[in-house]
Amino acid sequence: MKIFAAVALLLAVAAAPNAPSQSAAAPLQRVVLAGGCFWGMQLVFESVKGVTSAVAGYSGGAAATAHYDIVSTGTTGHAESVEVTYDPAKISFKQLLDVYFLVAHDPTELDRQGPDDGTQYRSEIFYATDAQRAQAQAYIARLERDHVYVSPIVTILAPLRGFYPAEAYHQDFAVHNPQNPYIVFNDLPKLRKLRQEFPALVKPNAPFAS
Repeated sequence: MKIFAAVALLLAVAAAPNAPSQSAAAPLQRVVLAGGCFWGMQLVFESVKGVTSAVAGYSGGAAATAHYDIVSTGTTGHAESVEVTYDPAKISFKQLLDVYFLVAHDPTELDRQGPDDGTQYRSEIFYATDAQRAQAQAYIARLERDHVYVSPIVTILAPLRGFYPAEAYHQDFAVHNPQNPYIVFNDLPKLRKLRQEFPALVKPNAPFAS
């Protein structure tokens, strides 16, 4: 009887949902990144392993003005942004910063990016946690110390106060419009650079593989 009781106890412990041998998966995290037109930013980050979603939208201003026609005036405080949700067990925040600073945009361009001008195209990280802020600060300091860019980095760091998804026609615009001249000249090169610089970070099913 004692043997049966011991076996039953061991089985109960093994089946218990809070058994010490079981480890809960780390929760997903998010950060909002701005760096020029959100079409290219979304294309790049959706192609990164460990990123579960990348949504084009607006951050930095009020909900009432989070509409493309108004944001385009450059007077709302919003920046075209991408909300990146990621699995920290599959990709680190530092790796996301690698992609952001070295592939997705030029962090030395003030209130513009490529052919686009205005504060809505600024370089800004809307951090969700103090840990993200600290890592971003350290990353920028390292880039400047190592003189990775000739010009000063102008990326702003600000706490995430709100994110508002952009209109439906902006979502996955690059994927749906690969022949659009803007996409061809400004965004597809970013995806090629991601494959060249960080091939291990590219999802196997990322678009435009050839």
